[in-house]
Amino acid sequence: MTNSATIVQRVWNYCNVLRDDGMSYGDYLEQLTYLLFLKMADEMGLVGKASPIPAKLGWPSLLKRDGDDLETHYRHILTELGKGSGLIPVIFRKAQNKVQDPAKLRRLVDLIDGETWMGLDIDVKGEIYEGLLEKNAQDTKSGAGQYFTPRPLIQAMVDVMRPAPGQTICDPACGTGGFLLAAHDHIVREHGPLDRDQWDHLRHKALHGWEIVDNTARLCVMNLYLHGIGVNGGNSPIHVADSLAADPGARFDLVLTNPPFGKKSSVTFVNEEGEARRESQVIERGDFIASTSNKQLNFVQHIKTILQMHGRAAVVVPDNVLFEGGAGETVRRALLKECDVHTLLRLPTGIFYAQGVKANVLFFDRKPAAEAAWTKTLWIYDLRTNMNFTLKQNPLQRQDLDEFVACFNPANRHKRKATWSEKNLEGRWRSYTYDELLARDKVNLDIFWLRDESLEDSASLPAPDVLAAEIMEDLQAALQQFGEIADDLKV
Repeated sequence: MTNSATIVQRVWNYCNVLRDDGMSYGDYLEQLTYLLFLKMADEMGLVGKASPIPAKLGWPSLLKRDGDDLETHYRHILTELGKGSGLIPVIFRKAQNKVQDPAKLRRLVDLIDGETWMGLDIDVKGEIYEGLLEKNAQDTKSGAGQYFTPRPLIQAMVDVMRPAPGQTICDPACGTGGFLLAAHDHIVREHGPLDRDQWDHLRHKALHGWEIVDNTARLCVMNLYLHGIGVNGGNSPIHVADSLAADPGARFDLVLTNPPFGKKSSVTFVNEEGEARRESQVIERGDFIASTSNKQLNFVQHIKTILQMHGRAAVVVPDNVLFEGGAGETVRRALLKECDVHTLLRLPTGIFYAQGVKANVLFFDRKPAAEAAWTKTLWIYDLRTNMNFTLKQNPLQRQDLDEFVACFNPANRHKRKATWSEKNLEGRWRSYTYDELLARDKVNLDIFWLRDESLEDSASLPAPDVLAAEIMEDLQAALQQFGEIADDLKV
């Protein structure tokens, strides 16, 4: 067993002990984040750097304590390090000790102290932490899966977007940082060896993320830190804030993101009778094309705002963004005219931890004002029809996206060749002109052309477990939509 695999096993074994004690994977991961950071900050002395943590709050101060004294001091550390601004307060913001038994806390401290983390290769540290994040996403009861985009999908999106040294890359709904890390790794792998200025830019200026949930933001910052991003302290690459609240002013070369699916933007308030009521929150911004409470449409509009001129975006969107009327149609018409909306990837079902999701990846480039529409041709790749994936038995692999990446032709996307034709009706890649798109009812971009075999041939039906999973997904999606309608009617 490799060194990293041994560490992963030890870390997981103790996680299971704490789960028996009532801690979730998320709680465990959170405590591990705090303690790992304290330990690695202390180890900076090994490489001739000063620890960013004051001595009285540092790792050695934990080692010399036990019992209730250890627990009290640990809570004190969490409170103090959460104050102020910068990278460290983002990790420790609103931090709480979830390990109720001081003996178990001491065991966790000893477990982490037994390893020299700074001595591990960055990839090994990242591998351990990514493994923990994925395990946390699989804990469906916690809902953490909504922050975890399948890594093969992220990889393919980054491979076609081809981030380069010197570019700024943003994820306005960054979750645990999967897109930002994949972009970082792509630049290192495809453009190395980087010079000193390129490294400095990549580690401290290239990556920018927004995350509204404190716990998720801290996991993201730690994930980046373990990959060498932001290691010299200073400002955090992640902003803990609602990215939809306002135009941040900053503009980026690339936006790679999977905004949260689910309910419309809303606020909960208590009425005069003392009843909790939810009110749809229509976001009104001067830079937005349409005012709507649809969170996904708002993210598409926000992404258009934060792109540099000629900046490029790849965004995961649910089907409703492609076909919804009203504000949806308004946004699609404006996007097709004002941007070059050049590619759509129809994603298969069964690849997200959040059930009931039917999604796509929309690729578009921001363009300057012009009379003529910038979108000339929309190319669509259908990876959904007659494709069956599940999270456990048949998970999505990177090679499942090889044909899409080849068809996208990132080296020169103006030289593309359709795989669909009158002679090859099974081709998954074809194009539609701007005029063809405008002629569709409500400018509906939810376009499909392949024959769905499951509807025509009972002999070729998917396995019962796959069918059951698809039915469950459809039912959950329908229930969610009914829930939103019911909420709107209460207003």
